[in-house]
Amino acid sequence: MERLRVTGGASLRGEVRVAGAKNSALKLMAASLLAEGSTVLHDVPPITDVKYMSGVLRWLGANVRRDGGTVTVEVPEAIGHSAPYSLVRRLRASICVLGPLLARRGAADVALPGGDAIGSRGLGMHLAGLEKLGADVSVVHGLVVARAPNGLTGANIWLDFPSVGATENLLMAATLAQGTTVIDNVAREPEIVDICRMLVRMGAKIDGIGSSTLRIEGVQGLSPAEHTTVPDRIVAGTWAIAAVMTRGDVTVANGRADHLEIVLDKLSYAGATVDTADEGLRVAMSDRPDAVDVVTLPYPGFPTDLQPMVVALNAVAVGTAMVTENVYEARFMFVNELARLGADVRTDGHHAVARGRPTLSAAPVVAPDIRAGAGLVLAGLVAEGETLVSGVHHIDRGYPDFVGQLNALGAEVVREPDPDHFEA
Repeated sequence: MERLRVTGGASLRGEVRVAGAKNSALKLMAASLLAEGSTVLHDVPPITDVKYMSGVLRWLGANVRRDGGTVTVEVPEAIGHSAPYSLVRRLRASICVLGPLLARRGAADVALPGGDAIGSRGLGMHLAGLEKLGADVSVVHGLVVARAPNGLTGANIWLDFPSVGATENLLMAATLAQGTTVIDNVAREPEIVDICRMLVRMGAKIDGIGSSTLRIEGVQGLSPAEHTTVPDRIVAGTWAIAAVMTRGDVTVANGRADHLEIVLDKLSYAGATVDTADEGLRVAMSDRPDAVDVVTLPYPGFPTDLQPMVVALNAVAVGTAMVTENVYEARFMFVNELARLGADVRTDGHHAVARGRPTLSAAPVVAPDIRAGAGLVLAGLVAEGETLVSGVHHIDRGYPDFVGQLNALGAEVVREPDPDHFEA
């Protein structure tokens, strides 16, 4: 295991390029199971979660090759239908093979997945929706066991919450169902739009892309396709917030400003200068930022994945602000680590109130998940001294070459063995 040694006092300046979105690429890889043949995905980020998903697909019989940012998934005519816990325990997104396997094979045995400890993310809507499509679904010995020996049948489905995972699973399953499926109150994230566009390239018939209602006309079969992953808005937002926190000037190449409208608005309220263009966005800050109130909501609201970074921003801002978390109830677990750096942040239920301080004080901290890890690194950049961030493997799951990109922008971050790590 490794840790990051972050030297405080950096002002990030320069240009950084954002790769394809983690939260899209993993699902696009799962969608490749819907068609026999070679599906080619471009701009896939070099992160460990892609390695984990590649392992799941190989177990199911696919051949996965990577060449730079391009991943080719060769899917045979006969694929497996069982994904054991040993493969899926590290990757929440692995549950998204459930819909494609059920659609292609009429059977799926997928272990309940692991992933970040940021709160309960039950599969109730996934399973209820698949049952609406005619599947027999149960949870046995830690496995989701789903059967549809005669195929799936179109249905009208209402999601109680616009769940990204449930939307993706039901969307993929419905592409090969008999008849028409209408899914209401779906997630509208850019990653959902991305997977819809790839499925259309594969031959799926989908109306309402980008809206809260998707109408899918089932087809008999899909064909492999070539597709470029949408840029990662969470990584782009991380760099934008980092520029504001460090009073820097960062150009985010390949960043989509239209996917970050509310985030960039909040940074403008904090005092930043935000410039946008077709090829990316630029965020600059000369003074200490003003604190900003934020409420996380499903897209197009403020993304929960950027909540740790904005809490860290408020910890060094002028004034007091409240961040309200409406998506994952356990996402404030990292606040105790932020407090070790001297941050004045108090939590009450799903609210976190931060009273900004001019600077933080370096200390050893532990990253509990991907986004909290990135937030703690940003906090280390504005802390006096050297902050040691353990649990760097979490950050590796979502941020390609995070250390290299930070250092290219003028930071001083060293990756080193973690002598304090031990296995229980």
